Amino acid sequence: MQTGALSQVVGQTPLIRIKSLSDATGCEIFGKAEYLNPGGSVKDRAALNIITEAEKSGLLKPGYTIVEGTAGNTGIGLATLAAQKNYRCLIVMPNNQAQEKYDALSALGVELVTVPPCPFANENHFYHTAKRMASERANCFWANQFENTANFRAHYQTTGPEIWEQMQGQINAFVSAVGTGGTMAGVSRFLKEKKPSIHVRLVDPFGSGLYSHFKTGTLTATGSSITEGIGIMRLTANFKEALIDEAVQYSDQEMLSTLYHLAEHDGLLVGTSAALNVYAAYKYALEHKGSGQKIVTVLCDSALRYQSKIFNTQFLAEKGLTKTPLL
Repeated sequence: MQTGALSQVVGQTPLIRIKSLSDATGCEIFGKAEYLNPGGSVKDRAALNIITEAEKSGLLKPGYTIVEGTAGNTGIGLATLAAQKNYRCLIVMPNNQAQEKYDALSALGVELVTVPPCPFANENHFYHTAKRMASERANCFWANQFENTANFRAHYQTTGPEIWEQMQGQINAFVSAVGTGGTMAGVSRFLKEKKPSIHVRLVDPFGSGLYSHFKTGTLTATGSSITEGIGIMRLTANFKEALIDEAVQYSDQEMLSTLYHLAEHDGLLVGTSAALNVYAAYKYALEHKGSGQKIVTVLCDSALRYQSKIFNTQFLAEKGLTKTPLL
């Protein structure tokens, strides 16, 4: 049994075989159950390494306030660790995220600032607001998850090796969406160093520019998405470390059908980014149907973090989304 301080139980999450989709495709699809981290998401890994490296370098000292701009999960990860380590926490978020995230951060005692969503070029974007607030206050450490490559290193040092060991090196493909780029970069780089033939596939929601950038070299976007924490319109320092073979883009309806399918057929209550990941893994498996290929993706967080939206029939109807069967 794993025991110890909160920071000592981040990571070492299980790989779950997604039976319904594996059986349907003749491939083996696995999800890394990152929602089992203490803060409830894959972002706990980045949060821990950002804090650890900052403490070692002297950028983060006792009595300091950790400041971050986030869609929520990194903020929750930082806040859970800050509470244990006696740091204060200031989190800046866009004001259109799931209510569950705001409630969790409030319970963790953070100072929460919300701003209207806007393009990254706007100085009022949550990223720039957090950077500005950190510079204006004394004794603050700006976590800067997008550009701080401690994020990428967290996954290179832990998530990638865990997947490799759990799969005993028998892995054909890794599929993931991108928020900051840390998970994709760390895992893809580690796995390809171990086995260059592993296929790495980026899945992008509509409203993000990474799919377009991979295909055409330009950051352009169409449409929008209800997914949270993934999809960006810039190339971060973390993302630049990623080794990607292919990019795909899928709709919210495909994501939502997967989300409900996993709940009803596999007992997996996963969030929107995880459902998009699994749909992309399923589509990859269909391309290699009956081959027995082994595909790994990331179950980033839980559906319970978004239940006020994704289990809300009125919200879904307003977005033109329905509980359409996946298979």
